[in-house]
Amino acid sequence: MLVAIAIFISSCGTLSRTQEDSPKAPPNIDFPDASKSGTKIEEGIASWYGPKFNGKLTANGEEYDMHQFTAAHRTLPFNSIIKVRNLDNGEDVLVRINDRGPFAKNRIIDLSKKAAQEINMIGTGTARVALMIMGHDLQSSRTDNLKVPTYTVQLASFQKRSKAFQHSRKVQGARVETVTLGDKKLYRVYYGTFVDKNKARQKAQELNNRGFNGYVKQIQN
Repeated sequence: MLVAIAIFISSCGTLSRTQEDSPKAPPNIDFPDASKSGTKIEEGIASWYGPKFNGKLTANGEEYDMHQFTAAHRTLPFNSIIKVRNLDNGEDVLVRINDRGPFAKNRIIDLSKKAAQEINMIGTGTARVALMIMGHDLQSSRTDNLKVPTYTVQLASFQKRSKAFQHSRKVQGARVETVTLGDKKLYRVYYGTFVDKNKARQKAQELNNRGFNGYVKQIQN
């Protein structure tokens, strides 16, 4: 019963993930030398998620595999490699960020089942941890506060740069950002930056009422 409760607690606050027919393949990324210290960026409570979400879609479009060393974080760039140290027992594990969460206020990272097993926190469900980023420069991050996700309103996406700028000129304050997806380059039109998701939704509705259909999305680093 205690294990069941721990499993339930560990999944609380995690964004509900859905299944898609064709999730994208995980990137071929080599983990760095685990003996390196990395740069400490955060300290708090870790949780983990497992069978309930296994095979469903992660926030970056992959299929969640609870047997891989991955994790969910609110704001860190996808594919960042993080060393997670269990402060209760001193054990470490390296994980790759491929998902968003946890969404419980008192937690900072949601580990895969495999990663949680590596630092012996399966039974407890949560653990006090320190996060060290390994070989990734956060200076180019668009997030000022790692604990607070930021949002924007996406208005359009074009393959041609000229069409994106033509569309952006219709909405004062809109901007164009270049996004690379595999071997494709897209030009997306965004409006605003918000730390309050409800305010982003209100702005999206205002723009929709003016004939500019858009939707709210979290800004990825």
